[in-house]
Amino acid sequence: MLRCLRCSGPAVHTDASSISVSNVSFPVNHLGSTKSNERLPTTYEYPSVPLCSANDVQLRFLCPDDLEEVRTLCQDWFPIDYPLSWYVDITSSTRFFALAAIYNFSIIGLIVAEIKSYSKLNKECALFRPQDRGIIPEAMGRDAEIGYILSLGVHRKYRQNGIGSLLLDSLINHLTTAERHKVKAIFLHVLTTNRTAILFYERRGFVLHSFLPYYYSIRGKCKDGFTYVSYINGGHSPWSLYDYLKYWCSQILTAGGLCPWICGRMRTAFRWVCYRTIGRFHLQQDE
Repeated sequence: MLRCLRCSGPAVHTDASSISVSNVSFPVNHLGSTKSNERLPTTYEYPSVPLCSANDVQLRFLCPDDLEEVRTLCQDWFPIDYPLSWYVDITSSTRFFALAAIYNFSIIGLIVAEIKSYSKLNKECALFRPQDRGIIPEAMGRDAEIGYILSLGVHRKYRQNGIGSLLLDSLINHLTTAERHKVKAIFLHVLTTNRTAILFYERRGFVLHSFLPYYYSIRGKCKDGFTYVSYINGGHSPWSLYDYLKYWCSQILTAGGLCPWICGRMRTAFRWVCYRTIGRFHLQQDE
C-alpha cells in the first residue's frame, strides 16, 4: 500500500524503467497543451534529465504539506488556473486518488482521479457534459462506478522517463482490483489541440468518445475538447444492433455442440418442407 513519506512512513520504491513511453516529450496532461508557448515568457526549454536510478523513483499519496509545491507545479504545467480549494481537496481529501512521483525528495509528476457512481455522475460532477452520456450502457450503469482523471502531469526536466505511464498504470492497477470490480471505465477530457497528450492516451488504449465544443475557457477564450475513455473490468460502450448480432453469432459459433444441433435441425426441416412440396406437386399431377 502506498503511504505518505512526510505524514505516515515510507513510500514504495517503483521500477520506472519497466514502463516506457516512446517519443513522449510533454508534461503528460490532458487539460492543456505543452506549456512553453502559453505560460513561459521565454522560449527556454528544460533539458531532459535521465533518472540516475529507477529505484530512486517513489510513489506516494499527496498530503496537506504538498499543497504549495503541487500548486506551483500545476500553474507551470496546465493552462487552466485551479482555485485554491481544489488544491486543498486533492492534498487532504480521501475521495481523490492523488498520487505523486517523487525523485530526490521532490514531486516530479502526479495524477489526480476521482471515482463516482455512474448513475449520479451527471448530477454531482460539474465537469460532466451531456455529450459524455453513454460511456457505458444504462443497464450496466445502474450499479457501476466510473473513474475520471482530473489531472496528469510530469515535470519538464523528467519527461521521456516513463513517469506518465507509471502514474497511469498505478491508477489502472488500483481500479482493477477485486474491491473495485464495479468500476467499468476511466474517462478524461483533453484539448483538441493537445495532439501529444491525445497520442499518449491512444497508445494506452483510450478511445475517442465525444467532441465537446467550447468545453474549456482559457484566458477568456473558448477551446474545444474531446472525451476519451478506457474500459476496464468487463465494461464496454453501449452496443448497436450490429454489436448484438456479432455477439450472438460468436456465441453460436463457440457453443460447441449447439451449433451442429441447430444446423441438423435446420437440415431436417428443409428436407421435410421439400418432401411435402414435391409430394403435393406429384399429387396435383395425378389428379
